[in-house]
Amino acid sequence: MTSSIRLIVLGRQGAGKGTQCARLAARLAVPHISTGDLFRAEAAKGSDVGRQVAAHLDAGSLVPDDLVLDLVATRLGNRQARQAGYLLDGFPRTLVQGQTLFEVLGTSAADVAVELHVPTSVVLPRLAARRVCQDCGTNYSVPDGAEEITQCPKCGGKVTRRSDDTDEAIARRLAAYDRESGPLLDWLDGLGLLVRVDGVGDPDDVHRRLLAAVRSRVPGVDG
Repeated sequence: MTSSIRLIVLGRQGAGKGTQCARLAARLAVPHISTGDLFRAEAAKGSDVGRQVAAHLDAGSLVPDDLVLDLVATRLGNRQARQAGYLLDGFPRTLVQGQTLFEVLGTSAADVAVELHVPTSVVLPRLAARRVCQDCGTNYSVPDGAEEITQCPKCGGKVTRRSDDTDEAIARRLAAYDRESGPLLDWLDGLGLLVRVDGVGDPDDVHRRLLAAVRSRVPGVDG
């Protein structure tokens, strides 16, 4: 097993990155670092940075590069964390973030970057149906016409629609991702790091595609 692999996974909101990244990180035995989780944890603290992050999340806009980089740099701020390997979930999102990541960590910042591709027509209903437990963070799906979930079956906490999942905020986030990600993906492709994976279909099939994509670029990956 290659335990020190450094992996970037990108894709539109609602593409299933969170679920797939958690499975892949466990399979590869590396920490799963989700910028979304970092954002929400910081917002929950109520710090100055957290309030700035929360304002952007509620507005459905991308969190500015400087805030994102500060949070990620803190998480990867020591040599041991970097040597252990990692899976970066949803970061970098912009060309500036990607270039800065490589400036700070060097050419070994990533072994491979995977884009989990799911079209907008698929992610829109997924995001509209998404609900989350306010206590344990478990995600649920409530498709249009289905009975609403208000109490978490796991912990009994309150289940609601995320504050950044309004129809308007969803539309803005998706438009911002498409606008910002193009130059980043082209840059990663130019470095020979990018591989695209079809993210539509059964989650087990998607997981196998992701693992195969990583294996194709990083010798020694098994599992």
